[in-house]
This record gives sequence, structure tokens and C-alpha cells, in this order.
Amino acid sequence: MQEIEQDLINLGYQLFAVSPDIVGQLQATVDKNELSYRLLSDRGMAASQAFGIAFRNEEMVRTYRESYQLDLEEYAGDNHHMLPVPAVFVLDTDGRIAFHYVNPDFRVRLPETVLLEAAKAALK
Repeated sequence: MQEIEQDLINLGYQLFAVSPDIVGQLQATVDKNELSYRLLSDRGMAASQAFGIAFRNEEMVRTYRESYQLDLEEYAGDNHHMLPVPAVFVLDTDGRIAFHYVNPDFRVRLPETVLLEAAKAALK
């Protein structure tokens, strides 16, 4: 999204991302990925649940722990074992969802051109 961030700002949008990580972990993510947009914490997964993108998968928790040496409880600051499905939402000027993209396969990302066109369309 960083490739089109300035285009979105020029259209009047604010760009931010929401992560299940605790606030203390967010800065490391910002630094590692050189993010210039705001990263917010959804530690309790309330936003993810409200958007209908939260899921729980104990097998995935074990995989993160055993294969990647990542402790989701340490990152989340909780033992809810929930993760968000990767998603993109564009809100219109009234705050309604004008466009959404949700894909359970985290490796498949929304093309920047599609997001930019959806953002332009939401302004009409």
C-alpha cells in the first residue's frame, strides 16, 4: 500500500493498518517494514471481530510456535489465539464501507491499482 499512499492521501483518505499485536510490538513492525502510515493495535481483537474477520485456529497457533518460534500470546498480550484474516476496507465520506477485500490466503494481496480505483469510486 505504500506505493499508492500519497495518491490516497491526495484523494483525501487516511491510511492506517490494524494489527492484533500489542502496542509494544507495533514499533518493531513499523521499523522492519519501513511503514510510513499509522499502525494501530487491536490487541483484544474487538475490531477484527466487529468486521467479521477474526478467526481461531489452534493448529495454526502450534505451527507458529513450533515452526516459526513465534509465540502469539507474547505478540497479542493475550491467550485468545485469534488472528485476523487479511483485509482491506475503503470507507466512503459517510463512513460506510464502500469497498472491501478479504482473502484468507495471506500470500494473496490486493493489487494497488484495484485499491486505488476502489478509493476513487467511493468518492463519487
